[in-house]
Amino acid sequence: MTAETPARAAGIPVRALTVLYDAECSLCAFVRDWLVKQPTWVPLETVPAGSAEARRRFPGLDHRATLDEITVVGDAGQVYRGAAAWIVTLWALRRHRPLAHRLSTPNGARLARGAVLAAAAWRGAQGRGRTPQGSGWVYDRRAGWTYHPPGCADGGCATPS
Repeated sequence: MTAETPARAAGIPVRALTVLYDAECSLCAFVRDWLVKQPTWVPLETVPAGSAEARRRFPGLDHRATLDEITVVGDAGQVYRGAAAWIVTLWALRRHRPLAHRLSTPNGARLARGAVLAAAAWRGAQGRGRTPQGSGWVYDRRAGWTYHPPGCADGGCATPS
C-alpha cells in the first residue's frame, strides 16, 4: 500500500483512521453511511472534506485535493489518497480486511484503482469532483478513464517568461 507518510509516522502502527468524504456527493455520503455501520478492527471517524473541522484537524493537507480524491488520515499523520485510501479503509473493517489484503497486491491495486476511477467518473457525471486541467486523465464513455501524459501539443508546457 502506498501512502504519503511523514517521517514521524514511518513504522508507527495505525490505531485510528479519519476518512475525509465529500458531504455534497450522494455516492460519498452513501459510502460514509455504510462505513459507520461496519464493525471495525481500527476505529474509523468520518469528517466532511474541506470543512472547517477538517482544516482545523489537518492544517497541513491540501484541502482542495481532498474534495477531488478520497483521503484518509491515520492517527500518526499517515495520509492515504485514492486507491490506497480505499484499501486502508477496507483494512480497518472486520469483514473486509481479507479483501484489503488482496487489493494490496499489484493486481488487486489495479482493481482498486479502477474502482476509484469509476467513482470519479460517476461523480463527474453528477457534477461533483474535479479532474484538474492538464492532469492527463481523460474519460471516454466507451473506454473509461485513461491516462495520457500532458505534453506541449495540448498546451501543457510552460512558456518561458
